Amino acid sequence: MGGAGVNFIDGNAFYSLRLAPELSLGKVGLGLDLRIDLDSTGSIRKENFNDASDFLSIIRYVRYGQKKDPVFVSVGSLDHYTLGHGSLVNQYNNSPSIDKRSIGLALDLDFDKFGFESIYSDFSQGSVLGFRGYARPLQFTTLASIPVLGKMEVGASFASDFNEYAGVTSGYIDPADGKFVVLNDRKETQMYGIDLGFPIVRTSMLNVDLYADYAKIVDFGDGASSGLLVSLSGMGMLTADLRFERRWMNDQFIPAYFNSLYEVERFRLSGGSVISKVKQLSAVTSSDRGYYGLLSVKAANMVEVSGSYQRTDFDPNSGVLSLRAEVTNDQLPFTLRAGYDKVRIEKEASLFTLDDRSYMFSELGYKPYPYLLVSMVYHWTFEPVRDSGDNVLSYKSQKRIEPRVSFLFPMNF
Repeated sequence: MGGAGVNFIDGNAFYSLRLAPELSLGKVGLGLDLRIDLDSTGSIRKENFNDASDFLSIIRYVRYGQKKDPVFVSVGSLDHYTLGHGSLVNQYNNSPSIDKRSIGLALDLDFDKFGFESIYSDFSQGSVLGFRGYARPLQFTTLASIPVLGKMEVGASFASDFNEYAGVTSGYIDPADGKFVVLNDRKETQMYGIDLGFPIVRTSMLNVDLYADYAKIVDFGDGASSGLLVSLSGMGMLTADLRFERRWMNDQFIPAYFNSLYEVERFRLSGGSVISKVKQLSAVTSSDRGYYGLLSVKAANMVEVSGSYQRTDFDPNSGVLSLRAEVTNDQLPFTLRAGYDKVRIEKEASLFTLDDRSYMFSELGYKPYPYLLVSMVYHWTFEPVRDSGDNVLSYKSQKRIEPRVSFLFPMNF
């Protein structure tokens, strides 16, 4: 797919050219995304190509398989990756900013009796690393065919952030050279977990699983959770996934530490003060309980809607929301895509208030011809804030409005 239009970024107009084809051959997928934004003088917008990762990110992703397949590999932008049941890494996004896309790797292999899941978020710098190994121990014995216990799964996970700012709790901008000076640094944040899963029901239409997790953040606190997974399929044109989880947290522990907006929460400067995820850990001074729920529905091969929400019982700023919706089909004359993430929600009345804790995208388009899409794209995203050495110190909110005309060329083989 390719297109052209006018892009309004924080109120400034840019003429936009975009080439974004997606090719599919069986289980192999390739997505490209070349964006050129020109200002009123004809100059290319600096943030589009100001570091090596911007050039590499023209390849948006290369993928084989899907999550939960026996073989799943994805290189490039990683959207909403979850490790295991999500106690450490849940719906993590390595590229919340259009202006700074990361090239990461997700690699999951399932050999039936054992397997692993893994993620590394950015090859251009130290970044988030996650790994979970698991086994179905009774599959190695004569008890493999026993209901429930035969498919019991035992897993162990590790996750850490090796970014240079992952453990920074204080510092300042040196007025002499404009670079950030670190005063206190706890270094990388490391955590580990163990989990146990039981497949309670396995039929052609219904799958039900029970699970329990324990997680520990090194030098901080720990927590546990248990939950229920329900999958409905084989009902013609409708499939659905439901998950509900109850959580118990001790002090200095945050469940799903690496979440959808972790790259924004990791570290930022506000009024000269450091605000970081690791400082949030120290601020959790009491035990708490909470819940997490997720619902995903696919209908008629054209509608896909998913949403998740989590909150603790006693922390008023603990809400985390994630929503996705897509209505698209070659036979439909229109297309709708939308997504929304928000963290640190205090009151449900502010769920959809756009601010520095929010990420949103939406596209509504009409196809006057099968090969032409006329659409309006809205992005509430983030722009990198850099020091004089061009190092990304934090992110600030950015609004993009883009009328777009796209040419559609089917590339499925």
